[in-house]
Amino acid sequence: MKFIDDYRRPEAVAALVDKIKRVAARKWMLMEVCGGQTHSILKFGLDRLLALEVDWIHGPGCPVCVTSVELIDAAVELAQRPDVALCSFGDMLRVPGSQRDLLTAKALGGFVRTVYSPLDVVKLAAVDASKEWVFFAVGFETTAPATALAVKQARSLKLTNFSILAAHILVPPAVEAILSSPANRIQALLAPGHVCTVTGLKDYARLSQDFKVPVAITGFEPCDILYGTLSCLEMLEQNRYDAVNCYTRVVKTNGNPAAQKTIYEVFESCDRNWRGIGVIPSSGLRLKAEWSDFDAIEKFALQTVEAKSESECIAGSVLQGEKKPDECPAFAIRCTPDKPLGAPMVSTEGACAAYFKYR
Repeated sequence: MKFIDDYRRPEAVAALVDKIKRVAARKWMLMEVCGGQTHSILKFGLDRLLALEVDWIHGPGCPVCVTSVELIDAAVELAQRPDVALCSFGDMLRVPGSQRDLLTAKALGGFVRTVYSPLDVVKLAAVDASKEWVFFAVGFETTAPATALAVKQARSLKLTNFSILAAHILVPPAVEAILSSPANRIQALLAPGHVCTVTGLKDYARLSQDFKVPVAITGFEPCDILYGTLSCLEMLEQNRYDAVNCYTRVVKTNGNPAAQKTIYEVFESCDRNWRGIGVIPSSGLRLKAEWSDFDAIEKFALQTVEAKSESECIAGSVLQGEKKPDECPAFAIRCTPDKPLGAPMVSTEGACAAYFKYR
């Protein structure tokens, strides 16, 4: 419990808040990139503690939220095939597609199974040859190494009934797209600690220099976020910028080279459609040609046709930091966790779910 209790101590939080208030001569706009950070900010009331110093802009760092409608539709189609067992992380089951979600597909008789790791799907495929086992591979750089390992393990076992529906995405290209937008209001970034555990600081140092914004790599506890916020505000007030690591107990400068090597042994970058945002160049991961026999889209000849999500949902504006969840006219009225119009109300890292739960 050390890394929970120590980073939530009221006296430590109060000291950091007091220092931030003394440093900030004006109100600054900070984007916390990761949805986990958003939930902590709302859960612990950091936005209220710093209401006069920081305007929190919620970023696109929720892979469940930004997985495109057409990939959800492809997963639903696979789940409805009698010979396919579709496996997924639990928070993908209620993300709306153009017609239905995976939970509805399961209720209608489709085979949908929740797993905690893609390696679990490899084990299932190895013991049950009666079905085609497909893993819906969603996540940022954090979860991509495990998917790559699963593909490598499936090949070593000579499995022909295992494949993945690749939906992995990369954070830096999305942040770059937001910072490049004419509507951009971001003055500093709290970068995602878990992603940087794999990638290190390189991409965020480049973004800091290219866009002249302070960047702080942070964790998810109150003191982590406040320390990163203080670092950003000190740079802003001194009219300087850099990328600093405020999560040194987890993140190393070069990240995890072994994990990076594993990812790019199996995957290569590609353009990816982000739900509510659009196609972002080089922001996705697809299987390399030599691993294409594990690509579910090719294996099952799936047609991924771009589809529109619920028109009333403003998820795209929320994910790009243009609007707050409670600015949506459907928020907590026609869009709730029980009946979500968009993915940010479904995911445990979604900004809309955080506002509904804590506000």
